[in-house]
Amino acid sequence: MSALVSRGLEKSFDALRVTRDVNLDVEPGERRLIIGPNGAGKTTLFNLICGEIRPDRGSVTLFDRELTRVPSRRRAHLGLSRTYQIITLFPRDTLLRNVMLSLLGLDRLRWSPFVSLGAQRHLAESARRALDRVGLLHLADRPMAHTSYGERRRVEIAMALAQNPKLLLLDEPFAGLSIDERGDVQKLLNAIPRDVTIVMIEHNMDVALEFAERISVMHFGEVVVEGTRAEVVANPRTKEIYLGE
Repeated sequence: MSALVSRGLEKSFDALRVTRDVNLDVEPGERRLIIGPNGAGKTTLFNLICGEIRPDRGSVTLFDRELTRVPSRRRAHLGLSRTYQIITLFPRDTLLRNVMLSLLGLDRLRWSPFVSLGAQRHLAESARRALDRVGLLHLADRPMAHTSYGERRRVEIAMALAQNPKLLLLDEPFAGLSIDERGDVQKLLNAIPRDVTIVMIEHNMDVALEFAERISVMHFGEVVVEGTRAEVVANPRTKEIYLGE
């Protein structure tokens, strides 16, 4: 059983074809890296996997469950969670409340218009555990606007981990971070247990190559190279894409 399978995924916006016949097969517990130049279709691929946009053709399977026609709001309930390239948090709310809001989306209370988030102790406890997991419990009551960029990245990861995903999609988690902040996030990701499969998009090659076990290289919407770190780095097609050789 594979953790994630995509077959023939294609998506066009008017005359622009963004993904072309994308096939992935990610094993449970694997650390997969997806790389490629800007405009290669990497984030669009994540959006297709999460159901935020519909494919024109192809299918997505999560642990043998066909997802192609499953609404995006249901996919989190099936064990799929993600972060975004552009951080999407509530700056006036505290770190704790941001994580609680991510948990509310999976709770039956989300259907109640009268729910008081502050009264939901079970959500607060789960949110505190998630913040502790990323080393930010001591900042739980701090407004998001008063945190560093690196801390916000870690909060976003905490929000994803709080949902107990089986598959975690990370869209450039190291983007914009200082050297010290990259080290913090790298330690955090290395500590995630193997019962969580991770697929990551990243441009910081030094950090990303150390993290990944298998790599898929995308170019103009297609997966053009795939293999281990050594195989991908040595492949002439990779050098052509990144170095113009």
